[in-house]
Amino acid sequence: MIEIRELVVGYNGSEVLQGVSFRVEAGEIVSVIGPNGSGKTTLLRCMNKTLRPSGGSISIQGKDLHGIGLRELSRTMATVHQRESETFPFTVFETVLMGRRPHIGWRVGERDLGVVSRVMRGLGLEELRDRCVDELSGGERQRVLIARALAQEPSVMLLDEPTSNLDPRHQLEVFELITDLAVRKKMAIVFAIHDLLLAARFSHTVVMLKGGRVAAAGPPEQVITVSNLRSVYGIEAFICSNGGTLHVVPRKAS
Repeated sequence: MIEIRELVVGYNGSEVLQGVSFRVEAGEIVSVIGPNGSGKTTLLRCMNKTLRPSGGSISIQGKDLHGIGLRELSRTMATVHQRESETFPFTVFETVLMGRRPHIGWRVGERDLGVVSRVMRGLGLEELRDRCVDELSGGERQRVLIARALAQEPSVMLLDEPTSNLDPRHQLEVFELITDLAVRKKMAIVFAIHDLLLAARFSHTVVMLKGGRVAAAGPPEQVITVSNLRSVYGIEAFICSNGGTLHVVPRKAS
């Protein structure tokens, strides 16, 4: 579904990403982890065509990313940013409906309304349907932005810290929904995240970045290890597995 090869991105003469490579298959959830400044957000901005890399390539379904038009890309890929500072003088329903824009012709159809209703129901937004988005709490607003992305019915989703403003219950609801979509709709999902527990629990593959390079990549239990946390994050931690779920308990800075 997605192939990233030897990606290089530079700002002001310094390289932020240096030779990053990995693949994401249909139905796979890949989390990108790493300390602040390791290049997680930059990587996602390259993947959604906001930034153009200075080297390497990104392909989606066998097509070079920069040969895909914006309308076609918006039908294939949806992005949820860590935060959006703009005000939204629209209702929740209107905002989620915006996600259908790549598919809508002259008018909104019954299928579009059905998709929006289904997504809102899945994220518990029905009671907020007629509320103005700029009146919502940070967590409520983040759920609306996720719903808007899901309304695009993408085959690829990119999420930058998608649950940073959500309480634990809604964090789990969002990731359970994402997991269901990856399996049922065969979506390729990539999210950048700081929470190692969520990354370990809900990812098929973890890509750990350090200084713009891939320090480790593979199944969570092979990447989120004591030695990797020490070398990449500079922390000592205790890691255990309970029923297949990794638990990470930081002890001290090394």
